Amino acid sequence: MQTNPAQALASWREEKRSAWLYRIVSDAESGSPRQVLFLELAQAADAQAALWQAEMHKLGMATPARFVPDARARFVAWLIPRLGVRPLKGVLAAMKVRGMSLYHAAAPHHTPPHHTPVSLEQMRGESHKTAGSGNLRAAVFGVNDGLISNASLILGVAGAGAGADMILLSGVAGLLAGAFSMAAGEYVSMRSQREFHEYQIALEREELDQYPQEEAAELALIYQAKGIGKEESNRMAQTLIADPDRALDTLAREELGLNPDELGSPWGAAISSFLAFAVGGFLPVLPYLLLTGANAFYGVLATAGISLFGVGAALSLFTGRGALAGGIRMLLIGAGAGAATWFIGRGLGIVLA
Repeated sequence: MQTNPAQALASWREEKRSAWLYRIVSDAESGSPRQVLFLELAQAADAQAALWQAEMHKLGMATPARFVPDARARFVAWLIPRLGVRPLKGVLAAMKVRGMSLYHAAAPHHTPPHHTPVSLEQMRGESHKTAGSGNLRAAVFGVNDGLISNASLILGVAGAGAGADMILLSGVAGLLAGAFSMAAGEYVSMRSQREFHEYQIALEREELDQYPQEEAAELALIYQAKGIGKEESNRMAQTLIADPDRALDTLAREELGLNPDELGSPWGAAISSFLAFAVGGFLPVLPYLLLTGANAFYGVLATAGISLFGVGAALSLFTGRGALAGGIRMLLIGAGAGAATWFIGRGLGIVLA
C-alpha cells in the first residue's frame, strides 16, 4: 500500500520519540545491565526513523531539521527520574517503548526461564506481558469514578431544587459512601484473590513434598513447550527440585502463572481505592465550600468539566491515543451522566413538590 506523506511523518516522529524516551530510560537505569539494552533499542529506533526519513525524501517531503518531543513525551520524561521506570511501564509501553517485560523479571535467584535478557534480540523476543502501570491506572480510574458519581449526585440534588446546605450534605455523604464502598469492595476482592492464590501455592508445596520427581517432570515439559531442548529442560528441572524454595517459587510462576512476591495487599488496595475515589468525589463538592448561590452550581460545572478533561487526557498515557481526543471523550461522557441526573432530579423535584 502506498505510504502517504502524513503517515510517513507520523511514523518518523513516533520512532524518534521512542528513541528519545529509550535514552531517558537508559539514563534512569545508569549502572545496571538494562542501561546498555535500552541504548541499543534507542539506536534501533533511530535506524527505523532513518528509513522513514528516506521514505519522505522519496515522496518529495522536507524532513524536520530536528525532533521536538511533544508535551506528553516531555511529561513522561519528567516522571521517569522521579517515579522510576517500573511504575510507568504501562505508560511507556503505550508510547512504543519496548522492553518493559524486563520489569516483570523474577528475583535474582531464579533460573534461566526468568533471567534478565542480555541482548537486544532476547529482549525483543520477550512476550508483551506488561500489565501496565496497574496502581497508577487504578488511581486514575478511581478519581474518575469519584468525580463522575459525586458530580452527578450533586447535579441531581441541585436539579430537584434543594438548597445549598442540602446539596453540600449530599455531596459529602456521597463522597464518604462511595469511598468506603470502593474500599470495602477492593479489600474483599483482593483478600479473596490472595487467599485463593495462597491456597494454590500451598497445594503446590504439598505436591512438591510428596511427588518431587513428578513435579520435576511437569516442569521439564513446560520448558520443552517453551522451546528448550529436552535434555536441557530435564537438567534445569532437576536442578530446581534440589532446592525446594526455588522449586516452589518457579512452579508457582510456571504452572500457576503467579508471582509469590506480588500477590497484592488487601489493605493497600482498600486504602488506595478510598483515597482515589475521595479525591475525585471532593472536586465537585469544593465549589459549595468556597462559593454561594448560583456561583456554586456553575463552579461545579466548571470544576467537573476541567477535571473530566484532565482525567481523559491522563488516561491517554495508557492508551497511546491523543490527549485532546481522550479529554473530550471523557468530558462528553461525564456531561451526559450529569445532564441525565439533573433532568431526573428536576423531574422528581416537580413531582414531589
